[in-house]
Amino acid sequence: MTLRIDVGTRPSSARSRGITAASAAVRRGELIVVPTESMYGLAADPFSARGMSALREAKGRDSALPVGVLVGSVRAVDGLARGITQHGRDLIAAFWPGPLTLIVREQPTLAWDLGGDLGVISVRMPLHPVLLDLLAATGPLAVTGAQRAGEPAVRTCDEAQAQLGDTAALYVDAGPCPVDLPSAIVDLASDPPALLREGGYDAATLRAVCPDLVGPEA
Repeated sequence: MTLRIDVGTRPSSARSRGITAASAAVRRGELIVVPTESMYGLAADPFSARGMSALREAKGRDSALPVGVLVGSVRAVDGLARGITQHGRDLIAAFWPGPLTLIVREQPTLAWDLGGDLGVISVRMPLHPVLLDLLAATGPLAVTGAQRAGEPAVRTCDEAQAQLGDTAALYVDAGPCPVDLPSAIVDLASDPPALLREGGYDAATLRAVCPDLVGPEA
C-alpha cells in the first residue's frame, strides 16, 4: 500500500515520522518520492538491485540511461568519487549544498549499476532541508525526476503521484518546490572541466570560482 506523509517545511514530529518511514522503505529496496529544490524526485538505494530495477521500470527508461546520486554531506562524495581535482574541490566548497551537479569518476569498488558511461557518475548535494535530513538517515540515494520518461518535471507531490501512482511505496510531501531552475552541470572528468548546462548557477558565477571552466557562454 502506498503511503503519503505531509512533512511540512519546518522540523516537526511529522518530518521525523516521514524520515523514519522513508529510510525504512529505502532499506527494503522500495521506491520513495522526495522533494528537491526544483522538482520532486523518485529515489532508491543505489546499492539495491531490486530498488534500481524498480526505479527504471517506474520511469519507463532504458537500463543504459544514467541515474544521478544525491549525497547529504561533502564528505560523502569522497566515498563515491576518485580523483577530484582542486577545481572540483573549489566548486564544491563554493556551491554545495546547492544546484550544481558534478560529473566525476566513480570509485572502482562500488557495487552498483547507475547506467551511463562506465566509471563516471553524476553527484550533487541538494539544498532542501527535508531531503538533507533524509540523506543523513539513508546515505547516498539514486534520484531521478518523479515523472514518466518524456514528461515535464513535476514540482508538487500531487503531480508526482498522478504520474507514478502506487509504483512508489512512500511520497514525502513538503509542499511545492521553491525553485524553477534545474541544477547546473559541470564535467570534472574532462580536462579542463566543462560546463555542460547552466541552471541554478550561470557560467559567469561558476567561472568566478573555476576560471578554467570551458563550455557555453552565459
